[in-house]
Amino acid sequence: MLDTISHPITARWPAQFPEKIQLYSFPTPNGVKASITLEETGLPYEPHLVTLADADVKSAAFLSLNPNNKIPAIIDPDGPDGEPLGLFESGAILLYLAEKTGKFLGRTKADKYRVTQWLMFQMGGVGPMFGQLGYFYKFAGNEIEDPRPRERYINETKRLLNVLNSQLDGQDWIAGEYSIADIAIAPWLRGLDYYGAKELLGWEGYPHVAAYLDRFLERPAVQKGLTIPERD
Repeated sequence: MLDTISHPITARWPAQFPEKIQLYSFPTPNGVKASITLEETGLPYEPHLVTLADADVKSAAFLSLNPNNKIPAIIDPDGPDGEPLGLFESGAILLYLAEKTGKFLGRTKADKYRVTQWLMFQMGGVGPMFGQLGYFYKFAGNEIEDPRPRERYINETKRLLNVLNSQLDGQDWIAGEYSIADIAIAPWLRGLDYYGAKELLGWEGYPHVAAYLDRFLERPAVQKGLTIPERD
């Protein structure tokens, strides 16, 4: 519990409930992965809004917990062997929370590795590629006249959607039972709507993915986690 009181990050984001997991995040696709997992597992936590502005993510306080200046990050005052633990990288956070609670990581060791492979698929593929699509299609990159970067990420996003559509043919969740792999992947699918890219990608051509996203968004913990931390 001492770490959630004395850690340098608390100088900027003080803990009102230092006995709880401290979440430092912003509701982006990566950020909500952590809040949704915390809601799904039922672990008590205290959220802190860390905006994407340099004044927050590049502040000395935030860098003291995450030197990579990206949200989300957590401090668990009751970490392994009862010692406090600070973590950054959303995939690592999801694995930690799933193992801590024994939830959403499958029933067997083989299940765990199947879930982990799809979590890595999101971390190494879906997140970076969808994020680049957003940059080159919706944000500052769309001003670049050279069409090749935009075409590259459109085509790669379509390829990844085809992988997901095939995997979801005949099953509700990506690795069998609902897991942290779904919590990692689905928020990025939701992000395609924010980018205004569904028509561009031919969303109707991925019916299993579309139904999967609808199932995910119907979960009460998901609905709550999508709005945490609450924006100012």
